Amino acid sequence: MHSREVTSLGRARREFLRKQSPWAIGAGILVLAVARLLVGDVTWRDAVAVAGMAAVYPFGEWAIHVFVLHAKPLRIGRRKVDTMAAQAHRAHHQEPNDLNMVALYWWQAAFLMLVAVPFTIGLGALIVTVIAGPVPLGALISAALTGYCMIFLYEWVHFLIHTAYRPRSAAYKAIWKNHRLHHFKNEHFWHGVTNNLSDRVLGTNPDQREVAKSKTARTLEA
Repeated sequence: MHSREVTSLGRARREFLRKQSPWAIGAGILVLAVARLLVGDVTWRDAVAVAGMAAVYPFGEWAIHVFVLHAKPLRIGRRKVDTMAAQAHRAHHQEPNDLNMVALYWWQAAFLMLVAVPFTIGLGALIVTVIAGPVPLGALISAALTGYCMIFLYEWVHFLIHTAYRPRSAAYKAIWKNHRLHHFKNEHFWHGVTNNLSDRVLGTNPDQREVAKSKTARTLEA
């Protein structure tokens, strides 16, 4: 489906829900929500865990975009090693208006939920444990639940940006503009999707007037 066919928020929502990833991520959210209810005893530590994950997420989104999705093929002897994630992302850049190539594949969603989120939480919990003692199981689940919700938000926002639906709010307009600049002006900048905090902090949110149009924004060639 071409992006020009989706001009309304309602149509975008319907098309989005026809993809596999929203349902896979939604199932993960449901499982964690039930687990958190079963553990019980919600405390201030849960609020801290949620805030911590929300603060870390923008930079994780940036890092995955830069170092995983934009990774170049490696030469190891005579063999070229190219990850499936990078290949899929290059295909997405080549056809940014093809809505069938926007949503994550199920294995990409699974990687984020089963590897990226647990790794982030594990590292954070290790640091907190060394400084202040063990982190309760409930807080760990709350952090994971927040991470899953952020991934779902990423999927929806990314899909919506690639439709023909135009921004109405200032917040959405900002991320819509930056992501389209990333695709159609220069792939080396504007890596945030759900936010531009990481780009502002890490120096990849320049004034577009000062950035030359890249000849490789569509191909991601070296």
